[in-house]
Amino acid sequence: MTPVVAHESWFTDARPGFDWAFALDVATLLLVGAAVAFAVAWRVIGRRLPRPELTILEPLGALAPWIPRLLAIHAGVSLLAQAANQTYLAPSLDLPATPFGAALAIAEGALGVWLISGYRVRTAAIVVVVAGPLGMASYGVVPILERMDLLAIALFLTQLSPGPDRWSAAEVDPGVVARATAALRVLVGGALVVLAFTEKLARPDLALAFLDRFPAFNLMQTLGLDVSDLAFIRVAGAIELLLGLLIISGTAPQLVVIAAGIPFNATLFFLGSEELIGHLPVYGTMLVLLVYGSNRQLAPVIDRFPRLVTVYPAAGL
Repeated sequence: MTPVVAHESWFTDARPGFDWAFALDVATLLLVGAAVAFAVAWRVIGRRLPRPELTILEPLGALAPWIPRLLAIHAGVSLLAQAANQTYLAPSLDLPATPFGAALAIAEGALGVWLISGYRVRTAAIVVVVAGPLGMASYGVVPILERMDLLAIALFLTQLSPGPDRWSAAEVDPGVVARATAALRVLVGGALVVLAFTEKLARPDLALAFLDRFPAFNLMQTLGLDVSDLAFIRVAGAIELLLGLLIISGTAPQLVVIAAGIPFNATLFFLGSEELIGHLPVYGTMLVLLVYGSNRQLAPVIDRFPRLVTVYPAAGL
């Protein structure tokens, strides 16, 4: 029951300016430093653990060939929901109430259906990747960077797409998996890092507006502790930053997914379907890390940082 990973901008119309004095306050910097230090320590220590680190979850590794298909469905459903709600990629980015906006919603919905269908997914994924930079012209750079999680799935699918057979099983090649997963980790984790600042650490008034609407989300106050909203925002922002860094690291992915799943799932009880649909790309990423991290062949490559993008010939689209 925390707003650690809730998108405040999805649930309030407040759009206050940035307050970098709050982000540069000593108390904030100490928490940010602690998050970075923990992530570095996790990387160093976690790489010495056995892989997979939780052998009890190894049966999940058998799902590895179907991860691209499942990810395409996650992205497709997310796009369909945005089209139905007349939003562009994210619940906070409204499409214009014009014929052009309606056409964009139709195109977004069609793209979602295309991804769900599983047919020539790489081409659809390229279109989604391109939609991000194009959206910056209308919505600005920061709102699109906050939505890098959806673009991350699209980039993953340009590298590793569902297979051609009726069950869409993909060939599990460790080198390709390492490259595709690295792109996914960096962008999804990067989105969380950006959000830690744009919705909390550098924009506390937005988080305060959210807490004004949902006061119980200050878990410490709800439990009877004398912790101000601003202090809680610092802690929540540092935790979101830490989760982003741990996902980028890719180290001990099974443990990271279990830890991250608690706050991501807790918010659903209070924020409902909009939170679920908006976070589908993140849930898809956690599925990737959990399944690949439970596969003995793939677990050793999940935390690598190889070259992220391979240029495919046009015939391969």
